[in-house]
Amino acid sequence: MGTWKQELLVTKRGTFEIFTKGTGTPLCVTHLYSEFNETGDYFADSFTDGHTVYLINLREAGNSEKAHESYQLSMLETIFDLEAIREALGLRKWNFAGHSTGGMLGIMYGIYFSDSIDALIIVGAAAREYATFSSNCIYNPDHPQFTRMQEMIEILKLSDLDAVKRKNISVERTKLSLYQPNRYDEMFDKEIHKKMSATRMNFFNRELSLFDVTRKLELITARTLIICGKHDVQCPLEYSIEMNELIPNSNLLIFHESNHYPFLEEKDLFSIEIDKFFREVRNK
Repeated sequence: MGTWKQELLVTKRGTFEIFTKGTGTPLCVTHLYSEFNETGDYFADSFTDGHTVYLINLREAGNSEKAHESYQLSMLETIFDLEAIREALGLRKWNFAGHSTGGMLGIMYGIYFSDSIDALIIVGAAAREYATFSSNCIYNPDHPQFTRMQEMIEILKLSDLDAVKRKNISVERTKLSLYQPNRYDEMFDKEIHKKMSATRMNFFNRELSLFDVTRKLELITARTLIICGKHDVQCPLEYSIEMNELIPNSNLLIFHESNHYPFLEEKDLFSIEIDKFFREVRNK
């Protein structure tokens, strides 16, 4: 597949580390607390055949700008950073695709900057805090795997964690979010190595308790595709249904044999639907 090309991009809001791959219309991919590198990202790889994909390390991730004030780690400040990155790249508009917390950020981006987005793809996400009111969520204390998931998250935050142990814990954590965990090796078959920004993760955990933008979803004017696995334990399906009902120009696709990773669990179907969506966007 080849590696991603690294660049340190100077913007009016600081310097950000971005990785680029693919050809075609520009598409931004990021995640609230992942640290990317030249090995790329499984979700971002889903788009490189038809797009020039910009995989972005946010503030406090990788070699990107630090947070000089804690509020700069918020979702709102983060989309201001994304706008500065888009402008520095010389792009009038781009597409945005986000998975999980990247999708939550995409919702915020669509609410405040739809004019900068041709198309918005939200996968396995929510427009509000998703654990408190859904026992289908693995982050809800009533979920049978809640305690083990919390233990693994705390372990992965450790900066001095042994590489082998980090890998084993990451695999175990991911398997909890797969419809068919026995297919893990088949799906995660690339040499992709990501880390987690503990600083960003800790801030997100505080911000999440107040997060609810459902009443602003009607402000999203960008063409929006929402995808969710029927068995998603992280951001359960009911939240994608809710977003689809409240975003004016949206469409929801439910992947019936997927949990939190439909772009890997039903990879061929995901590719077909993404291609179809972008053809419709181009022909609008």
